[in-house]
Amino acid sequence: MSKPLIINFTPTGMIPTKEMTPHVPVQVNEIVEDVHEAWETGISMVHLHARDAQTGTPTYLREIYADIIGGIRKFAPGLVVCVSLSGRNFGEFEQRADPLFLEGDLKPDMGSLTLSSLNFNRTASVNAPQMIQDLARTMLERGILPELEAFDIGMINYAKYLERKGLLKPPHYFNLLLGNIACAQANLMQAGLMINELPANSHWSLAGIGEAQLHMNSVAIAMEGGVRVGLEDNIWFDKGRTKLATNGQLLRRIHALAEANERTLMSAVNLRKLLDLQAGNGKYGRA
Repeated sequence: MSKPLIINFTPTGMIPTKEMTPHVPVQVNEIVEDVHEAWETGISMVHLHARDAQTGTPTYLREIYADIIGGIRKFAPGLVVCVSLSGRNFGEFEQRADPLFLEGDLKPDMGSLTLSSLNFNRTASVNAPQMIQDLARTMLERGILPELEAFDIGMINYAKYLERKGLLKPPHYFNLLLGNIACAQANLMQAGLMINELPANSHWSLAGIGEAQLHMNSVAIAMEGGVRVGLEDNIWFDKGRTKLATNGQLLRRIHALAEANERTLMSAVNLRKLLDLQAGNGKYGRA
């Protein structure tokens, strides 16, 4: 029996704009609608980015995250919800940590934690050691599970360091992101090295940047890992970049690959048990 497939849905991200693709959801209602469609297709968790209602640019404001999370939990009160704490646009701890202080039915289960600084094609994501530790400590205190984002093997080593310091507690969930120009490349050797170096009691999903998304998702499905999929990482449906994708198309392709590999979907209920999260339906975060 194959392991159930964790599908981590990433509908928006920080980079795609309406000028780049009309399919990226940026308004609250658009994000909620795309998550609703994804929930009906089948996902285990969602990784959310919020956008300013007027400009469409990324925002850290908990009020906008609250509107998105509140909309999602009307139809999927058990879905595992992760909020972005990205350092690509925001440099202050108070900004990056803002969504972590939502309460009650709006509390996120998880918050993203990039484990070092890195360069993208045109921008940098700055994650100083003190910032990483402060975010990890806040999540530990708030009962929120870090979604550990690793772009190379050194970031995995830093996660082990944080575990030794008592700032990370297992079980762990890692997104392993390959194909970024300045980080681990999307090939079997580098993916395998990263997976091999994960700390004990870790669960993982592979993500590919741009055209590497399909390749890394396919490898993960074949290797009984999880996948991270959505327009955040790739706006094109084909390698030749002739067809802009929708979130629904990317997700349905994952389900077709999973069926071919005899992988069933890991339900949000079972993912909560795997990661020691509370049961949802009004109880969120770490158990």
